[in-house]
Amino acid sequence: MPITVSAHGPHIGVVTIDNPSKANAMSRDMLAELAGIWQQLDGDASCRAIVVTGAGSRAFTAGADVSGDLSASEETAATINRALLKTEPFSKPIVAAVNGACLGGGIELLLAADIRYAAPHAIFGLPEVKWAIYPFGGAAAKLVHQIGHVQAMKLLLTAEHVDADEAVRIGLINEVVPAERLIERAIATAEVIAANSPMAVQAVKRFVSTGIAEQAQVREPFEQSLGDAVRASSDFIEGVAAFRERRQPSYEQISKAGDEAPLR
Repeated sequence: MPITVSAHGPHIGVVTIDNPSKANAMSRDMLAELAGIWQQLDGDASCRAIVVTGAGSRAFTAGADVSGDLSASEETAATINRALLKTEPFSKPIVAAVNGACLGGGIELLLAADIRYAAPHAIFGLPEVKWAIYPFGGAAAKLVHQIGHVQAMKLLLTAEHVDADEAVRIGLINEVVPAERLIERAIATAEVIAANSPMAVQAVKRFVSTGIAEQAQVREPFEQSLGDAVRASSDFIEGVAAFRERRQPSYEQISKAGDEAPLR
């Protein structure tokens, strides 16, 4: 299975994105599977905390598998939203153990986590705009709220990567942990959470996640329209082709979506 769920003791679930040959990139089928896993764990009374990580040491997840289907109908967007916990409240605390590259949809999965640890070699970035893709999995909706306007916009608009130390500095993660102790640290934190009152913990988590989800729900139609405009543009054709051909994209022509006069 590309995503595995294992139990650590009676109250902790460990979710592992397991597609190491593609840097744990997630296909549409994997996203649908992940959405189902969250639903299962949310309804499991014995589950009090969750750890999410990637298989191997190369990547947490490199995001969407761009070699596959890139269409984004409302139905597809709804599946992605559920997989990345963008528009629905969630009751169980999530601890992320970032064991490598955390890019694109990987950041958006990270934004669903409440406490975040990373190995020293982890890198973080939102490369979507470089490849003419709208980051509709939650980054535009959540990142400014979580780390502040200027830090979020730098990640969103430059497509640059930051290392683990910088991710701590800007508040994207809590702490850098030696790779060999990363999962241990994440599970230890989950155990502390699980030892607290599950009623109180889940009430706090549900309140916070409901506020985030409600904001995202209100803006979802607007985000869908923005994403549709990007996908309908010549930029999108060029960006995806450049990504798949492993070359730098060239956006010399004005985007159809912009339809603006050149700057003088």
